[in-house]
Amino acid sequence: MNVARPAGRQAGRTVLLLAALAVCACESDRNPNEPSPIPSDTEYFTAVGASDAIGVGASIVCIPFTECPNGTGYVQVVRNRLTDDGKDVTHVNLGIPGAVLSPEIQAIGDALGRDIFANFLERELPFVPRDSTLVTVFAGGNDVNTIGEALERGFAGLDRAGYVSTRIQNFGRDIRMLVSGIRERAPEARVVVLNLPNMAAMPYVSGLSLDRKRWLQMIAVGFSAQINTTQTLGARVVDLMCDAAFYQPAIFSSDGFHPNDAGYAYMAERVYAAATGSIPAPAVSCPQMAIF
Repeated sequence: MNVARPAGRQAGRTVLLLAALAVCACESDRNPNEPSPIPSDTEYFTAVGASDAIGVGASIVCIPFTECPNGTGYVQVVRNRLTDDGKDVTHVNLGIPGAVLSPEIQAIGDALGRDIFANFLERELPFVPRDSTLVTVFAGGNDVNTIGEALERGFAGLDRAGYVSTRIQNFGRDIRMLVSGIRERAPEARVVVLNLPNMAAMPYVSGLSLDRKRWLQMIAVGFSAQINTTQTLGARVVDLMCDAAFYQPAIFSSDGFHPNDAGYAYMAERVYAAATGSIPAPAVSCPQMAIF
């Protein structure tokens, strides 16, 4: 399947050094054993993610692990919306470009020679501040591409369907582990999780064969279904999979993978709605799940 690796997803190991410095400072300032009551006009907003969290593809891309109030990615737009609401917002951005969800998928990426330097479970979850009141999570895009390339490179042997099914089940185990871990670390937080769109319908894979698109569709739809199960853990799931508006080519940057300013603004609208009110549960089925 060997899909192109979109620009902006390469992150040197210096990213991890910066992460360690940034999150250690964060923990030292905001990690009480018994969190104090948080005033209603205060928001401690933590973002867990990959290149999306710093707005790669937007007109203003942020430096990792900074608040970056002028950024035009969805995380930065949400932060500013909360500030406009009169909230005193402290923002911790844990996003690491190129990161995947789990050590398992990172190991597959390493075997493929992909530039994956971190995973959410080991490099982001342990640093979620305990007094976070809002945590956003967007996981799985890099994972879909990694598993897609593994299929193309023969990692599945003769049983591609079985290989994909196992990766989907393991992704579900790990996304629930991530959300459970966030809730254990920050029990007062509202946790907003975005599921994945059908990545086989995104511009960056438009040149792939129908067979390859079908495998990417299977992986993305399966991962999204697993993300949806985090509702049972109290997460609020933003449904990108079944949102027809998220399939417009005009909302993607030139790499065809990351959103542009318009795409991130739309994501921010959906995340803000989930963070500040009730949203519908993600659809169980929709036409976007079976485009190919």
